[in-house]
Amino acid sequence: MARNVVISGGGTGIGLAAARVFAADGDRVLLLGRRREVLERADVPGALVHAADLSDPGAVRRVAEYAAAELGTVDVLIHSAGGAGHLEPPAEADDPLEAVAHTWTVNFRLNLLTAVLLTEALRDRLASPGGRVLFLSSIAAYRGSGSGAYAAAKAALHPYAFDLARQLGPRGITVNAVAPGYVEDTGFFGDTMDAARRDRLIAETSTGRAGTPGDVAQTLHWLASPGAGHITAQVIQVNGGAERGH
Repeated sequence: MARNVVISGGGTGIGLAAARVFAADGDRVLLLGRRREVLERADVPGALVHAADLSDPGAVRRVAEYAAAELGTVDVLIHSAGGAGHLEPPAEADDPLEAVAHTWTVNFRLNLLTAVLLTEALRDRLASPGGRVLFLSSIAAYRGSGSGAYAAAKAALHPYAFDLARQLGPRGITVNAVAPGYVEDTGFFGDTMDAARRDRLIAETSTGRAGTPGDVAQTLHWLASPGAGHITAQVIQVNGGAERGH
């Protein structure tokens, strides 16, 4: 039976790869993101699109209303929106503390607040039983991210997911996070990636290659399957062995 799948950040990278996997399985997909033109260019058969800033409670409320009207029940909710803030305006002030506050605020807004607001807005619409909530964390949650801001925001998803799993478990809903390592063919790194850094990240793996959006998408698809119905409150690492399980 076709399921209703809502994917934030569904127009690019891992979110788009996941959308294609679920659509290929016959599921109905709703793509969410801030840039309507990006969503409309996404090649996902039969997908609905809705542009919204998911850090804005009013915009998220309108997403929930749209999902209620178009989908009714949400079977799978995937949070792929986020990033390190490369598309955000820089801090306006020259003061170093202002710059720090800006970086941390942006990262928590993009990676944590968007996921929390969308989950809370849709939690009563999650299929009971059988619903799935899936968060995109990062290897950075275990080893840091340079500034610390992105890593901290991703790490903060973990206790939220654990609490949510306990709250929604009696309804037959599972909640998990997937933490990718280095994944190529995404816009995450912006223009910060160079050959030496790429080589170093690949050398950390046991598989000898970079991850792909498809690697992560297939993991998300499996966690949303009936076969993963007794897996909840877990963080699944998809990094080719660059970081071992905790």
